[in-house]
Amino acid sequence: MDISLYFEPVSLDGYDFSKSTDKNRLGNILSIYHENSHFPDLEGIKMAIIGVMEERGALENIGCEAGANQVRDTFYSMHSHWENLKLADLGNIKKGHSKEDTYFAVKEAVAYLLTQNIVPIIIGGSQDITYANYLAYEHIGKVINIAAIDPQFDIGHDEHELNSRSYISRIILHQPNFLFNFTNIGYQSYLVDLDAVALMKNLFFDIERLGVVRKEMEETEPMVRNADIVSIDLSAVRYGDSPGCFYSGPNGFSGDEICRISRYAGLSDKLSSIGFYEYNPKLDTRGQSAQLMAQMIWYFVDGFMNRKGDQPEKNQDNYIKYIVNLEAVDEELVFLKSKKSDRWWMLVDFKNKVNKKYRRHQFVPCSYNDYMTALNHEIPERWWKLQQKII
Repeated sequence: MDISLYFEPVSLDGYDFSKSTDKNRLGNILSIYHENSHFPDLEGIKMAIIGVMEERGALENIGCEAGANQVRDTFYSMHSHWENLKLADLGNIKKGHSKEDTYFAVKEAVAYLLTQNIVPIIIGGSQDITYANYLAYEHIGKVINIAAIDPQFDIGHDEHELNSRSYISRIILHQPNFLFNFTNIGYQSYLVDLDAVALMKNLFFDIERLGVVRKEMEETEPMVRNADIVSIDLSAVRYGDSPGCFYSGPNGFSGDEICRISRYAGLSDKLSSIGFYEYNPKLDTRGQSAQLMAQMIWYFVDGFMNRKGDQPEKNQDNYIKYIVNLEAVDEELVFLKSKKSDRWWMLVDFKNKVNKKYRRHQFVPCSYNDYMTALNHEIPERWWKLQQKII
C-alpha cells in the first residue's frame, strides 16, 4: 500500500534548525518528507509524525489547522538524547473536500502504520481527528482502550454532528464497536454535566477529576498504560502555561505535568498511537504553546526510547506474582510486578465470560496502591470496574 498518496510534503522555508555544528538537532536527524525529498523509506522506522491540517470540526477554535507546522518549527530545533532514533516525519495529510475525506485519509495512513508496527504521532488540528484514529483499528480487527486528557468528555448532544466536542459519542455508537474501555484524565467538574458523569459511570468507563489526578500524578501512569490510543486536548493545560487554545481556562494541568503524562504514554508498550490536538497559533503568545506541545512530543519520544518490553500477556517469566485472597468476593487477586520496571498489573480471570478477542485486557495496569488496597481486604476499583464490564 502506497500511503504517500495521502500526504503532502513539509515546506522547510524559514525553519531554523539546520546548523553544521548542531548535528544532534532533531531536524537534522529525522527522515523528513519535504519539498526537496522523496517520501521516507519506512523500513526500520519505529515512530512517524503525521500533521493533520483539519479544523472543520473545531467549532470556536478556528486557526488550529495550522498547528502542526508551527509545532514542527520548535520540535526540529530540539536536541536528540537517544542513539538509533528511528523517527520519520511523513508530512501533512492532504485536506479533503470534506472533513470526512480527511478522516478517511488519516484512517488509512494510521492503519497501515499500525500493521508495520510504527507508532503514529498525530499533530492536529481539532480533536475529532481521534475518531479517524480509532477507525484505523477496525481495519486490523483490534479491540482497544482510549485515554483522553481533556477537561470535558466530548460526548456532545447531537449524535449526528461529529466535531471536537462530540467525537466520543460517535466512537461509542460506531458499529461494529471495538472500544473496550475509555478513560478521561483530568476532567473539570464545572465543565461537565451531571448526566454525562452518570453516563460514563454506567458504562464503567474510568473518569478522574483534575484535582484528584494532580494530587497523585503517579496514579496517571497506569491509566495511560492501559490505553492503545492517547488523545491530548491542549485545553487540558491551564491558560497561564499554554494560551494557544480557545478553550483554555485558568485551571488545568501545568506544563511539566502534561509532559510527564506524555512520557508515561511513550513508556507504555501497549500504546500504539497518540494524538496532540487543538493547538491554535493565532492565539499563541510568543509561541509558548508551540514550545509546550513540542516538549510534550519530545517527552513522548523519550518515553518510547526507554520502553522496557513490559507485556505480561505475552510472557510472564519476568514478573513476580503476588496472590491476595479476598473473602468479600471469594476471589484470589493476582498481581504481577515487573522485574524490569517495577510496574504493576492485576491479572483478572475472565474464565469463559468473554470472547477471546478481549483476553489481552485481562492484564490491567495498576499501581502499588492497588496491591496495598487488596492487602487491606478492600477491592481495588480497577478490578471491580473490569468485573462489571465483563458480566
